[in-house]
Amino acid sequence: MRHLFIINPTAGKRDQTSRVLAMAEGLRRSHGLECACMLTQRPGHAAQLARQAAEEGGELRVYACGGDGTVSETANGLAGFSNAAMTCIPMGTGNDFLRNFGEDAALFADAENLWDGPQFPLDLIDCSGRLCLTIACTGIDARVADDVHRYSSAPFLTGHGSYVASLAVNFLFRGISRRWTVSLDGQTRTGEYTLLAVCNGRYYGGGFTPVPDARMDDGVLSTILITGSRRLAFALHVGEYASGNWRRVPQYMQVVQAQKICVRPETGDLTVSLDGEIFHLPEAEFRLSERKLNFFGPAGCDCNRTARTASFTKTS
Repeated sequence: MRHLFIINPTAGKRDQTSRVLAMAEGLRRSHGLECACMLTQRPGHAAQLARQAAEEGGELRVYACGGDGTVSETANGLAGFSNAAMTCIPMGTGNDFLRNFGEDAALFADAENLWDGPQFPLDLIDCSGRLCLTIACTGIDARVADDVHRYSSAPFLTGHGSYVASLAVNFLFRGISRRWTVSLDGQTRTGEYTLLAVCNGRYYGGGFTPVPDARMDDGVLSTILITGSRRLAFALHVGEYASGNWRRVPQYMQVVQAQKICVRPETGDLTVSLDGEIFHLPEAEFRLSERKLNFFGPAGCDCNRTARTASFTKTS
């Protein structure tokens, strides 16, 4: 079995390449593993490296060393390959994906806890041909994510703080809602919407938890819709959204389980965030991907460790 470390040297506040190289060498010496390390050089490169390695055949374990973007890219590269599995070594600022594992998230920092860990399948969101591992969203939250990199370099703003700063700017100086046509399993509605988030996982934006009931391996996607609102109403209720208490404000928020979600803006493009990576699309279609992702982690870990009990509205 081959072990490939895909390292994003620009992830986080400092380059941790040397630490990962030392971990890979430690596995080679201690366990006789066949280890290789590759550095990403541009956006999308992690997906390319992972796919090429999987296409070579043979059993493969890939370690995505970076932030949520590196994890998402690697997942896109390996999805559907039965001979390959991935895990991650956190090096980003938010590392929202690993929050799904609760207290076990800390164990992912050391490859010694990972190399022989159990393997299990994870669901993926398909957004107009692109794959997303945790949360796909459009609306003010995606526009905020589009701007959050402007604030993440500030030394006093990390993770949740940079997200809140971007949210404040968008809230104060840009419109909250947009006019969309939304289709949920063929049931179509047109109106003003603040955001739509399709959730396979539970965390994004440095710790926001819009649907804490979502599970990453149950073959179900949970979609939260926030109808158009004024700035004051949004300011009063965004905390409920961030903490997953959408049931407290049913006049603004609804969660449904739908197999196919389509969003078409009345004017302009959609800003779409897929695991924090931003795309601008004329319209978007979200659905459960037919492909699964093989994932491995520390012994006893659970991707649904922090999930709450579910209670949703179904569209059919």
